[in-house]
Amino acid sequence: MTLRIRAIREDKDLMQKNLANYLGCTQQTYSRYETGELEPSLIVMEKLAIFYGTSIDYLMGLTDDNTQNWTKEALEKANADELVKKREIEFNAPKTKRGRKPKNPVA
Repeated sequence: MTLRIRAIREDKDLMQKNLANYLGCTQQTYSRYETGELEPSLIVMEKLAIFYGTSIDYLMGLTDDNTQNWTKEALEKANADELVKKREIEFNAPKTKRGRKPKNPVA
């Protein structure tokens, strides 16, 4: 997983040891988060999102909106029915084996 934590840290002119101290880990551990050798826990991601004033989605590269903060009000505004429908469509889609096309593709 490639995270944006290095880019955002460098944009703020911070050093790895500053973030490591904030997170309560070693500089080596934080460096491994940035290089992708080690995946940070959800708690670490939450702390980083709070520190930078952004969302975990932005840190993970799932959105380009760095001001996106999911509050209770924002979640209520999201159309949950559409998300459920999309997940059902994805879940019920025909499965294919890796590298193979289905014998009888459905059009």
